[in-house]
Amino acid sequence: MKLTTKGRYAVTAMLDLALFQDQGAVTLADIAKRQQISLAYLEQLFGRLRRKGLVESVRGPGGGYHLAQPEYAIRVSDIIAAVNEPISTTICGGEAANRCKGENVACLTHDLWEALGTEIQQFLNGVTLAALVAQHHEKQFGQEHGSPLRDHRMAREKTVVAVAGADKHVSGS
Repeated sequence: MKLTTKGRYAVTAMLDLALFQDQGAVTLADIAKRQQISLAYLEQLFGRLRRKGLVESVRGPGGGYHLAQPEYAIRVSDIIAAVNEPISTTICGGEAANRCKGENVACLTHDLWEALGTEIQQFLNGVTLAALVAQHHEKQFGQEHGSPLRDHRMAREKTVVAVAGADKHVSGS
């Protein structure tokens, strides 16, 4: 699976917007400068983000952008989907008609890669912009709170361990 610059830049720009919007509308020029992303590229991304209802534009003097929803309501998966970034880990892109080898024939490891794609999607569904903001503040200001991403990962690992333990118990019966 490869997440292209479109998805990465969109998430980065949205995090920047979330971090600076309390100072007023944030201009794309400011985001471009801070994050070293082309202004023209940001304009394209923010057009898509606006159409999907993730950001709102403010016109006039002091104009720019702000989040259209609360940080806790915007998931990383929403941002990536808004810029039309597919999250596909299979060669065929998950299209049954094409499949990996064509003619509706899957490669030997298709199910493995498809399951990985599902795990990635679930992970990105579980990470909000608020979690990224909290993680940034923790790193920058040295707050002693748990990292939302680390907490998510730990909860996931506990689930995997619990499921693995249940499998052992069932197969050992």
